[in-house]
Amino acid sequence: MRKNSIKNIRINEEYRREISELIRNDVKDPRIAPMTSVTSVEVAPDLKTCRVYISVLGDEDALSETLEGLVQASGYIRHELAMRVNLRNTPVITFLPDRSIEYGVRMSRLIDEVVSEDKARTVSDEDT
Repeated sequence: MRKNSIKNIRINEEYRREISELIRNDVKDPRIAPMTSVTSVEVAPDLKTCRVYISVLGDEDALSETLEGLVQASGYIRHELAMRVNLRNTPVITFLPDRSIEYGVRMSRLIDEVVSEDKARTVSDEDT
């Protein structure tokens, strides 16, 4: 099975939906921030490993504590996934931070700064 096959894409989406629901409704660890979202899931083609990308609304401390809580709850989440999703193998879950939203905000801010500097330069050039 290729990495981007239709079957793999469906499995990734199903796991993303189920893990997101488990984190929101069933995991009761106080370290997990209430505004935690699963941005994407990548299940290996052999269904042995799974990378779950997590985004947390808050600072870096909230993200690190949430990741610690999720690592502690990974056995429970894996067990629940085995019960909910009927596949031959249930992958070992690795939780990783997703910094793409932060990166996008930072890049947008930099673009806005460049545009405002360009406008200021254009206005000053017209005055001279």
